[in-house]
Amino acid sequence: MLDRFLLQGPQEARFTILLAHGAGAPMDSASMAATAEALAGVGFRVARFEFAYMAARRTGARKPPPRAEALNPEYEAAVAALDAGGPLIIGGKSMGGRVASMIADDLHRQGKIAGLLCLGYPFHPPGQPDKLRTGHLKGLATPTLICQGTRDEFGTREEVPGYDLSDRIEILWLEDGDHDLKPRKKISGFSSADHLTAMAKAAKAWTDRLAV
Repeated sequence: MLDRFLLQGPQEARFTILLAHGAGAPMDSASMAATAEALAGVGFRVARFEFAYMAARRTGARKPPPRAEALNPEYEAAVAALDAGGPLIIGGKSMGGRVASMIADDLHRQGKIAGLLCLGYPFHPPGQPDKLRTGHLKGLATPTLICQGTRDEFGTREEVPGYDLSDRIEILWLEDGDHDLKPRKKISGFSSADHLTAMAKAAKAWTDRLAV
């Protein structure tokens, strides 16, 4: 059984980033590991954690993910347990970022977090662009960076600009990236490593502008 948090990056980092996984892959998936490595490489302290339903799968219980809203208390408990001791950014991959976005404003008002980082935000279910998951993003007050692939089937570059989103949200578009931010190198000229590097550098520049 893994420890509650997977930690990497310098202990003395100015910012800690707490990341939750997506609906189908655990905190130690190759995608999550590569993301954490990229962020640690630019100087962040990165902590990954797992929701209970995913942790249960490690013991053979095939639990489906609950509704995203039901995971809010678990994410809040992870923030409290981590006790970052300095400026904290919360976020995650897909569903993990969505859950973080739903609790961000309360935590930000309390001074517990400095910002929100979403990687592949699920603006709508694939193939269902009319079922938007953006209602709470209209009035979001927490400084937010969303890193999104231009061909993400959960929200493409053609779709997202038409949404009513808070002006506190910045979006980094990664050319030809899918929901995992992965591009087709023969088409785009970029590799997955290129996009993770760009994501990490953008996150670093973004946090440098945050008031903490």
